[in-house]
Amino acid sequence: MLKINQKYLGIVYIICSAFFFALMNLFVSKAGDVPVLQKSFFRNIVAAFFAFALLMKNPSVVKTGKGHVKDLLIRATAGTLGVFCNFYAISNMGIADASILNKLSPFFAIIFSFFLLKERPKKVEWLAVTVAFIGALFVIKPTFSSEVIPAVSGVLGGLGAGIAYTFVRKMGKDGVNGSLIIFFFSAFSCLVTLPVLIFDFYPMSIEQFLYLMLAGLSASGGQIFITKAYSKAPAKEISVYDYSIVLFTAVLGFLFLQEIPDALSFIGYAIIILAAVGNWYVALYRDKRQNQKGTAAKNQPTMPEISKENQE
Repeated sequence: MLKINQKYLGIVYIICSAFFFALMNLFVSKAGDVPVLQKSFFRNIVAAFFAFALLMKNPSVVKTGKGHVKDLLIRATAGTLGVFCNFYAISNMGIADASILNKLSPFFAIIFSFFLLKERPKKVEWLAVTVAFIGALFVIKPTFSSEVIPAVSGVLGGLGAGIAYTFVRKMGKDGVNGSLIIFFFSAFSCLVTLPVLIFDFYPMSIEQFLYLMLAGLSASGGQIFITKAYSKAPAKEISVYDYSIVLFTAVLGFLFLQEIPDALSFIGYAIIILAAVGNWYVALYRDKRQNQKGTAAKNQPTMPEISKENQE
C-alpha cells in the first residue's frame, strides 16, 4: 500500500480548505442584498450543527474548555466581528479582493501574538507584516470617498480573524479541543445575530436561502479540511498554501460573477503573497539550521572521549 507523506497530505487538505472557503465567499456574494448579520447567522448555524455532531462523538473534550471561558469568549467575539466585516466586504466588492484582505489575518496574528502571548516576532516577520500592509494598499486604493469602506471592512475582517487565531493558538497550546472552539464560536455568533432575525427578518427568496445554506456547508467543509491539514503538518510548513484561496476566488468570481480584478489589485495580491511566502521560507530555513546545529551538538564527542582519542 502506498504510504503518503503526511506533509503532502496536509498541503492537499489546506488547498481543499481554501477551495471550500472560496466557495463560501461566492455563495455569500450570490445571496445578494440579504443583510450581513442574517448571512452570518445562516453561515454559522450550519457550522454549529457540524461542530456539535463532532463534539457528540467525544463529549469528554468539553472538559478541556474549563478555565478557558474568557479566551473562548474573546475568540468568539473577535471571530464574529471578523465574519461581519468580511461578509460586508464580500457583498460590496470583488470576492478576490475581499479574500486577500481577509488573508491579512496571519500578519495581524503576528502583531497580536506579541502583545497578547508575549511572543517576540523576528525582524523578518515584522518586515513581512510591513510589506503585506503595503500590498493591501494596492488592493484598497485609498480615497476620500465611501467607495473605500468595503475595503476597510475587509481589512477589519482580517484583524478580527487575526485576534481570533491568536486565541485559538493560545488555547491550542493549553490543550483545548478544536471542535469545542469551533462550536463555541459558531453558537456564540448565532446567538448574537438571533435577535436581528426575530425582530427584523429580511424575507429571502428560495434561491437566496439555498445560497446561504451552501455558504454554511462550504464553511463547514473549509473548517473540517483546515483542521485535518494542521493535524498532518505544522502550520509553519503548510500555511502559505492557504493563499491559494485568491486563485480560487479570482476564477470563481470571473466565471460566476463576471468580476475581473484591476491591475493594482493583482499587484497587491502578488506583494501580500510574496510577503507570506518569504516569511514562510525564512521560518523553515531557520528551523532547518537549528535542527542541524542540534544534531551536530548531539554527535559531537564529549570531552572525556576526545581525551581518550588523544591518548590513543
